[in-house]
Amino acid sequence: MPHDGHHSHDVPPNGWKHTGVRVIPGNSLDPNTAQTPGMNRAAAINAARAGAQKIWAGTVDIHAGAKTGAHHHGALESVIYVVSGKARMRWGEKLEFVAEAGPGDFIFVPPYVPHQEINASDAETLSCVLVRSDNESVVVNLDIEPVEKPEGVLWVDPIHKA
Repeated sequence: MPHDGHHSHDVPPNGWKHTGVRVIPGNSLDPNTAQTPGMNRAAAINAARAGAQKIWAGTVDIHAGAKTGAHHHGALESVIYVVSGKARMRWGEKLEFVAEAGPGDFIFVPPYVPHQEINASDAETLSCVLVRSDNESVVVNLDIEPVEKPEGVLWVDPIHKA
């Protein structure tokens, strides 16, 4: 059967007007979400605000010179997109690994990985967009004694190995 771009069985009885595309204004984000010391998270897309079933999205701001407490996000995958500023990520059982990211860079955090976000600038706020693989924000704050000098890790593309 040819695909005509229309799935009548999927259309709500009253059409897509209020259940189709949503625009969530940037000035209406909800700070009432799970927090970690040192950062400000705000939800844009979740079940309550947009009816999202499988993803959560919002913003994260980390003040100049600040760093977060160590935490992980349970079974959730996270993607962080750096809008402005300089991010330093530490991760591992003792936060022994480190990498930096700047504007335009994406950061992927797998499930259960202990990590810490650091604003590597003393002058500029670090602003990021955050997307997670479930409609509820899960944050498990950890009490970790970090190693003093973490080991730098460069990105290696698994598809195009050097």
